[in-house]
Amino acid sequence: MYTRILTSALFAGAAAGLIAALLQLVFVQPVLLHAELYESGELVHFGGTPVSAHPELPGFDLMRDSLSIVFTMLTYTGYTLVMVALMSMAEGRGAAINARTGLIWGIAGFIAFHLAPGFTLAPEVPGVAAADVGDRQVWWTATVATAGAAMWLIAFGGNKISYLIAVALLMAPHLIGAPEPDSFSGPVPTEIGALFAARAFGVGLAAWALVGTFAGYFWQTEGERAEASA
Repeated sequence: MYTRILTSALFAGAAAGLIAALLQLVFVQPVLLHAELYESGELVHFGGTPVSAHPELPGFDLMRDSLSIVFTMLTYTGYTLVMVALMSMAEGRGAAINARTGLIWGIAGFIAFHLAPGFTLAPEVPGVAAADVGDRQVWWTATVATAGAAMWLIAFGGNKISYLIAVALLMAPHLIGAPEPDSFSGPVPTEIGALFAARAFGVGLAAWALVGTFAGYFWQTEGERAEASA
């Protein structure tokens, strides 16, 4: 069982992480590099002089971008280990685990890790005003935990009370509220911040869909291989 979990998670996480890293390099990183020009003061958008929305950005950096790919693959492999372990528990309860159902697991993971915390604590570009990082980490962790529990209750609760508890868990962190900065300031145009948040959510959804699909596929494949060799 442990070998099956580890093998499925490594293959699925590495594959999904690699694709996610490439999507980030193409769609997310240019927005971050653009924001950094304002953070450093190289570009300034306040005043009467219009500023080009298409500045020349730094090109491919072998060391930086290669490390980004590696760390993204490691991150999603960690996520996949958690997902595959939960899949093994769900299969023990009679749930079918394959690539098709894995896609649903991936969407649930996106809701728990991206959409739920991002609903109140949106993805931020460099240079924007933000509350204390420790306070935000505590709120983010609590929100992910409650959203994950809510997803499990929706999937396996099977009664109205479970669904009501799930709704309450999803809403509670946002009713409490995320840590807010004392004042709003920042040199980065709001258009860049909005584009970054949109692309971060889009790439996140694609990445989690791949994580779930690959995890379901490799879990099913490894199970069939184990049965054939038994």
